[in-house]
Amino acid sequence: MRGYPVLTIAGSDSSGGAGIQADLKTMTMLGCYGMSAITALTAQNTTGVREIHPVPAAFLQAQIAAVCEDIPPLAVKIGMVYDVPQIHAIAEMVQYYRLTKLVLDPVMIATSGASLLRSGAQKALKENLFSLAALITPNIPEAEVLTGTAITSPEQMEQAALQLSAQFRTAILLKGGHAAAQCDDVLAKDGSCIWLHGERVPTTDTHGTGCTLSSAIASHLALGFSLEESVRRAKAYLTQALQAGLHLGHGNGPIAHNAPSFFQKDAI
Repeated sequence: MRGYPVLTIAGSDSSGGAGIQADLKTMTMLGCYGMSAITALTAQNTTGVREIHPVPAAFLQAQIAAVCEDIPPLAVKIGMVYDVPQIHAIAEMVQYYRLTKLVLDPVMIATSGASLLRSGAQKALKENLFSLAALITPNIPEAEVLTGTAITSPEQMEQAALQLSAQFRTAILLKGGHAAAQCDDVLAKDGSCIWLHGERVPTTDTHGTGCTLSSAIASHLALGFSLEESVRRAKAYLTQALQAGLHLGHGNGPIAHNAPSFFQKDAI
């Protein structure tokens, strides 16, 4: 049996619903072997982020090196990065170890509204990491920040996704979960778009959905699926986890990562 190792580079969520905790649960459920390099410790729960303790860039590099020199990952998910030194450290490691199948979730704001990216780091993120990714997965508010334009229609979603894909020379999955009327995502790659339709689940238990989706995509890439198929399967996994209705906490509750029977036995 292959282990299908996948590395997550992200922050820790003490309440377990997002960050590396969500990533590792997702990777395990999808038949992969999850590994982590922690960018920050957070004191948070379903109601909000109380405190952030970033990891020094040198130690972040040491974590990535320790993983890559022993168990090279087949795919990598990058989530919360906190400051410019961390971004430079990750970019250096990605290039040094020639890490591929990299899925980057440009985490800027937590579900609760707390900022997870230090001021000034957004520019470094775009300049140093975006071009190294195989896929970037912004939601609508993040895409609005990245493009500097409002996104209120499917046509504007397509335009924004194509703009970002051309700008950073990589695939863009613009997630439509924040749209009022629908819950469809658009995948832009090589100048064209593919719409991926999704079911809107009526729930407030959405803590960690972005982390889960990006780590699920990375897991399916590690299993050998194409980018489009990896996104489709990741969306299906997330939908089932939302539908399970875990209902924990007093805020935006976590999803049920262990609810779907989703172990991929038909990996390529």
